Amino acid sequence: MAGKNGKRIVKAYDGINREKTYPLKDAVKLVKSRATAKFDETVEMALALGVDPRHADQNVRGVVSLPAGTGKAVRVAVFAKGDRAAQAQAAGADIVGAEDLAEKVMAGHIDFDRVIAAPDMMAVVGKLGKVLGPRGLMPNPKLGTVTPNVAQAVKDAKGGQVQFKADKTGNVNVGLGKASFTEDQLLANVTAFLDAINRARPTGVKGTYIKKATLSSTMGPGVKLDMAGFGGVAAAAAE
Repeated sequence: MAGKNGKRIVKAYDGINREKTYPLKDAVKLVKSRATAKFDETVEMALALGVDPRHADQNVRGVVSLPAGTGKAVRVAVFAKGDRAAQAQAAGADIVGAEDLAEKVMAGHIDFDRVIAAPDMMAVVGKLGKVLGPRGLMPNPKLGTVTPNVAQAVKDAKGGQVQFKADKTGNVNVGLGKASFTEDQLLANVTAFLDAINRARPTGVKGTYIKKATLSSTMGPGVKLDMAGFGGVAAAAAE
């Protein structure tokens, strides 16, 4: 099995210069053409940012709606009561509840990908920080997941909205669609994400913001991007 995988990787890298950075359009074409697994691979982007997340004013976090969607079914849980609970259900929420939902979460029943909360439910949700926080599921008003308009938040989550956050080393990794998407769809999604990353640039960051960017599919090779025009320059030659 390892031999087959080795041959597949060698074949996938055929025609890709690992030291070269490619224009976005060329990178999308290369990644899409090499996504040959038996399942619909996710197209992913990895960024190395010139930030130091240890400083509060250099945290990079945000949300972006991908024009072509994610290609992934997102299960959404909503903490709400009364009319808002009904609105969330009508908008397509998979799970809606209040104290009862909190009890399930505390018991380890976490079968959802996004959590949305009405503001009046934060006293309940706040107690779940130790469970939801490490999983990146804690609702946050800055990300639009603590909102009185729970119905719109559900529609956004279901319609192709993705969240991103730099880790403690300043790296961001996010899925931006499926290999089955057209090249134009992938280009639109990647461009929308890079625009959002640039809008999230902390004011305290000096020098190159996007130091390196790589596009890949789940099982495919990474292709380094030429970031000229996107707020950064891939420093491949220096590494």
